[in-house]
Amino acid sequence: MASGITTTGTSPANAGAGESATDRRAIAQNFDQFLLLLTTQLQAQNPLDPLDTNQFTQQLVQFASVEQQIKTNEMLGSLLTSTRASNVATASSFIGKRIEAGGNVATLADGQASWSLDLPRAASRAVIEILDETGQVVATRTQSLEAGEQSYVWDGRTDSGAQAPDGAYTIRVQARDTAGEPVEVSTKFSGVVDGLDLSGAEPILLVGKVRVPLSEVTGVSQT
Repeated sequence: MASGITTTGTSPANAGAGESATDRRAIAQNFDQFLLLLTTQLQAQNPLDPLDTNQFTQQLVQFASVEQQIKTNEMLGSLLTSTRASNVATASSFIGKRIEAGGNVATLADGQASWSLDLPRAASRAVIEILDETGQVVATRTQSLEAGEQSYVWDGRTDSGAQAPDGAYTIRVQARDTAGEPVEVSTKFSGVVDGLDLSGAEPILLVGKVRVPLSEVTGVSQT
């Protein structure tokens, strides 16, 4: 599959920056109007009944607080923009490389799909099932598994002996030890990144049809 990058919509950080600029213009206009009204009131006040200074002092403080909040939002927006740019650059560097991430879905391509299985103790009998995108079991294998992390590679052959089409497949493992007790099996998958989806807040790595958030990548290597 040819590598590609998907981008849609407006960046949240850019949208926030536009809103902050609009808010700043609005508060500036309101503040100018407030000062004009205040000056007019002071000029026209009755010397025998002067305005309550506490009221307009409180209003000044409120305006200052709002302006400070807008400045804070602008700083956060700039930080988000910088972070996003850094994440995009990092995600782009993964294209063409093999990654590893938590999950039980892997892509079958060129007659191979691989997962990493991790067991706290050895399993004398493990039933490994491969399911297609509709949830149907297409291949079943029975074997023993060692304790610790190990690789499991499926050659794409179904139970009927046919070659399964390329696509996303799910692995399901039911393992038991020599005493017949269940053994928990955690799974990771590996595959080559062939595209990116940058439409959301976090870059998504595309491994065939499998979508992997950048934050969930646990390993990377050259193909």
